[in-house]
Amino acid sequence: MKLIRQCGILLHPTSLPSKYGIGDMGKEAYQFVDFLKRANQKLWQVLPLNPPGYGESPYQCFSAFAGNPLIISIDLLLEDGYLEYNDIEAVPSFSESKVEFQKVKEYKDIIFKKAFNSFKKLKKDDSYFRFIEDNKNWLHDYGLFMAIKDHSNGRPWNKWHHSIAFPTEEVKSKYKHQLKDEVQYYIFLQYLFDKQWRSLRDYSNKQGIKIIGDLPIFISYDSSDAWTHPHLFELDDKGNPLKVAGVPPDCFSKTGQLWGNPHFKWSVMESNGFQWWKNRFKKLIELVDIIRIDHFRGFEAYWVVSATAKTAEAGSWVKAPGQKLFSEVKKELESLPIIVEDLGFITPEVKRLKKQFNFPGMKILQFSFGRNVPRRERPAGYEKASVVYTGTHDNETILGWYKNIIASNNKYMLKILNKHYGINPSMKDEEICWRFIEIAYNNSSSYAIIPLQDIIVLDNTGRMNYPGTVGGNWDWRYEKRLLTADIEDKLRKLTEAYNR
Repeated sequence: MKLIRQCGILLHPTSLPSKYGIGDMGKEAYQFVDFLKRANQKLWQVLPLNPPGYGESPYQCFSAFAGNPLIISIDLLLEDGYLEYNDIEAVPSFSESKVEFQKVKEYKDIIFKKAFNSFKKLKKDDSYFRFIEDNKNWLHDYGLFMAIKDHSNGRPWNKWHHSIAFPTEEVKSKYKHQLKDEVQYYIFLQYLFDKQWRSLRDYSNKQGIKIIGDLPIFISYDSSDAWTHPHLFELDDKGNPLKVAGVPPDCFSKTGQLWGNPHFKWSVMESNGFQWWKNRFKKLIELVDIIRIDHFRGFEAYWVVSATAKTAEAGSWVKAPGQKLFSEVKKELESLPIIVEDLGFITPEVKRLKKQFNFPGMKILQFSFGRNVPRRERPAGYEKASVVYTGTHDNETILGWYKNIIASNNKYMLKILNKHYGINPSMKDEEICWRFIEIAYNNSSSYAIIPLQDIIVLDNTGRMNYPGTVGGNWDWRYEKRLLTADIEDKLRKLTEAYNR
């Protein structure tokens, strides 16, 4: 993928302001796009758009194909005639700075079911039937999976009765009939998500903004994908994972990271031309302009750990058919508008795979100033075919990170940042953040993308995720008053100054 020099902002839609407790695809999303345009930003990067499962993580979803219904805009449902104002009169009092996920789910489920009841009475237009036809390879199975999960009190699919955990087509047909209304409800939500997101994406594109989506390499065990296609994953005859994903110990974790996602049966996937992967890439590129692949190194070799292990220490690297996979995907899509997360333990083989397909990689400012960092990983050495971030969703905010450098009295880092970049502890928080943003803009990386938390000068109270922890993650939201004309002006001037 060939990049031109541009800049943008990382912000997941759930973090947008909204009176309904969670960011959505309504007015505030369009206003954020307008803000991007006024600030001369050309890129809006989001996290995975799929429906979160365990821990509300967008990287542990109930489907690799479905959209997150929680970001469906209630106000747009009013405009489309699916709701009346008396349907939403008693909006609960929600936090403006955090997503209260359970409270939001309970409220939106009530509202969405009112919209569904209205929808059932209306004549369906062609777009609805076209959506169902275009998504038939996953949509009905997803709807059935979610309907059965509801009737099973949310239990994971391998805890269901064996006959439905591993259903025949006859059993599936029986449940589709018994749970017809519930299945149609989940299909209806996907239709709404698709319709609203495509409108938002089209508007963004007309404003000159491209959307960067996110594709996690692994899928959640408790997902419609694993339930529908168990033969594609390393599972035993009871549906339990045999081997799970993670990464080995490194300087950030003495025991590694044990993610717990089931591994793919790559030989089975390869035998049918990687069709599941083709479908997955094809679906995502319908919704976004550029794809960021998470944990790219797993397409060259992946860390395998026993499903019974308590940590990721006792694992091994196993080769993956990344070259064959991306060759097949390229045939399907014709082009590969892809950037890759190439952080962590990166071998020459991973670098060759990245280079073969011209995939730009990532640079993180927070990883660029340490004592043993090679020159090519410092800002002055960044390659043109790369994307630089002050940090990602998994990092501290840049202000939180710098304050921890001060608190730990890291004399080497403090000296480097002061001597070469003019950053010192006597500076105001705002000065510190904007100096780091300027460093991100002023280097050879073609794309510079800044998390909104750094632009509005937040410490770690604005952090999106603490890897390896469950609870209290993914819930950050910004308050509308924080996006000011002064910020627009600063971004616009930096964009012009550094030719982005």
